[in-house]
Amino acid sequence: MALRNTGTLAWRTLVQIKHNPFELIDFSVQPIMFLLLFTYVFGGAMAGSPAEYLTFALPGIVVQNLIFATMNTGIGLNTDITKGVFDRLRSLPIARSAPLAGRILADVIKQAWAVALLLVIGIVLGFRIETGPAATLGAIGLLLVFAVALSWVSVLVAMLVSTPEKVQIFGFVLFFPLTMASGAFVDPATMPGWLQAFAEVNPTTVVADAVRGLLSGGPVAGPVTWSLAWAGGLLVVFAPLAVRAFRRRI
Repeated sequence: MALRNTGTLAWRTLVQIKHNPFELIDFSVQPIMFLLLFTYVFGGAMAGSPAEYLTFALPGIVVQNLIFATMNTGIGLNTDITKGVFDRLRSLPIARSAPLAGRILADVIKQAWAVALLLVIGIVLGFRIETGPAATLGAIGLLLVFAVALSWVSVLVAMLVSTPEKVQIFGFVLFFPLTMASGAFVDPATMPGWLQAFAEVNPTTVVADAVRGLLSGGPVAGPVTWSLAWAGGLLVVFAPLAVRAFRRRI
């Protein structure tokens, strides 16, 4: 029953796009915009040519987009709570976990779409996958596992603040330095020593390095292991806190 309820509510979230097509901006237009801007504005300065920079930066852009997209989970949950949607759902004979699980599942599907879209546009622009289908699917799977783990941070924030706008503000303050002070777009070796130390252990760097290895070749075992460790740590710490806050809030 819980799985069926979760699937139904996830579908409810997805079909809302039909009535609010502007939501596609977050998962389609915005990722493409970032990809084009980073490639053609910074490519020549960073790597000598946009094509060379694209090879390095595309995995980082995918990770950056995924991290910011997790804010939508918290914003959507907070919106549903403040508008009374959860009050109506509570009156139905469904599993109590279904509204939360359904929102997370729907947003993971949206993120999978954004990852696939960025890879396709990247290939059109000149990015080449040097590994194979299994490694490519592994990269996508790793990204989605990390997205699920990180989304619990967004869920916790959504349960602790009063409005969707506050979720967005907090998420931007937290995630913007996390993505920029990393090896997603530049080699951490070019940074000052104190910032380099942070960038090298930053989960954004670790996941971006893992995706680079899986798509373009290079070290894989270490970055993938640390990426899974970060995902596991986020899940262990934030999922129980978020669920506890969710139960108190509703």
